[in-house]
Amino acid sequence: MSGRQRILITGASSGIGQQLARDYLAEGHYVYCCGRKSAPLVELVRQFPGCAEQRCFDITERAACRQMLGNLEALDLAILNAGTCEYIQASQLDAACFERVTQTNVIGVANCLEMIIPLIRPGGRLALMGSSSSYLPLPRAEAYGASKAAIEYLAKTLAVTLSGQSVGVTYIAPGFVETPLTDLNDFPMPMRVDVKTASGKIIKGLAKGRREIHFPRAFTGLLKCIGALPGPLQQFIVSRAVLRS
Repeated sequence: MSGRQRILITGASSGIGQQLARDYLAEGHYVYCCGRKSAPLVELVRQFPGCAEQRCFDITERAACRQMLGNLEALDLAILNAGTCEYIQASQLDAACFERVTQTNVIGVANCLEMIIPLIRPGGRLALMGSSSSYLPLPRAEAYGASKAAIEYLAKTLAVTLSGQSVGVTYIAPGFVETPLTDLNDFPMPMRVDVKTASGKIIKGLAKGRREIHFPRAFTGLLKCIGALPGPLQQFIVSRAVLRS
């Protein structure tokens, strides 16, 4: 789709979402910048007057989603990027952690979808932010990985059901990206890329109408290959990798 687009991005107050908003705004598109933190959204509006519109709300609050997303104009592209990450120890499984992560990464997405799907124009696109952790079971990622596996399934299902409305769906599965969330990680993050690289990969893939965007391919491709192996072999490879690290 060429020309000026009307775009919605959740999680635009930091990380990948903020960089996506900046890059699309710099191209002259109109962007609904959604997030929980008001100050970064206000700054986007200040820097890009007439192009950026802020919507400050928490996607886990259904009423807030309805209020903030219920009066938007038709969209050419919606990127549901907002999410969270917490790691756990399975031997001391924290159900409250599961609930927090699932509430944001799955229920929050559903809250947005309820309002956004009817707004996407025929020929438009919906993109869901997942993770390469959905490709392969990884230690300590039980809650996060499960939530992103749910998003991968959701994206694939929506791709089928929305095709009748001429709406494309893309699943985005980054590897490690330099964001405030990954800055908290206490383990090695191979091939971590910066947010500008991540944003560029995503924007390019969406412009081409790709159904799946994953990067850096040397890393995510390896995860996909291991994930295609029989379960016992997957477990052996992952266990050895964890022991080495």
